[in-house]
Amino acid sequence: MIFWQLFYTFCKIGIFNFGGGYAMIALIQNEVVFHHGWMTAQEFTDMVAVSQLTPGPVGINVATYAGYTAVVNAGFAPWLGVVGAFVASFAVVLLPFLVLLAVSEYLHRQKANPMIISILSFLRLAIVGVIAAAALQLVTPESFGTLSQNPFQVVCSCVLFLCAFLVSYRYKTSPILLIVVSGLLGFLLYF
Repeated sequence: MIFWQLFYTFCKIGIFNFGGGYAMIALIQNEVVFHHGWMTAQEFTDMVAVSQLTPGPVGINVATYAGYTAVVNAGFAPWLGVVGAFVASFAVVLLPFLVLLAVSEYLHRQKANPMIISILSFLRLAIVGVIAAAALQLVTPESFGTLSQNPFQVVCSCVLFLCAFLVSYRYKTSPILLIVVSGLLGFLLYF
């Protein structure tokens, strides 16, 4: 049944995710789009955009939306989609929460241990790579367009992406402001 598949899939995503919500996006996309086919790449791209606009951690928002969409796309009633959203959200935090409870006291006592420091240093580097991979997986024809069909959209998307990145990196601009300005520019350019 789809609810057990959702529970298992999002437990797996939750336990193997390092780096927070943005790092989780690549894992969720691999499972819900490519492995299970619960949604299309376009639906996933839209889901990530909506998840970034809604309050709360982006990883949990993506899991919630994915659970709902997977159940509704499987032909179930929308109210069962709400159950799917709850199952996916609960599953994605369940095992990390339990592991955190189990190891937090040990890590607190061992925080000066050179081996623990080294392991955490390497994990930080790996997390940057996973987040970069998640960002690159969102560079799709659904997000940026294709040169053969709409070169204007590709150029505008790339310029908007680079400007948002540079303004965020250089001036430490609020992500909320960047999202609002990018949304307005997208509306004006593509409407």
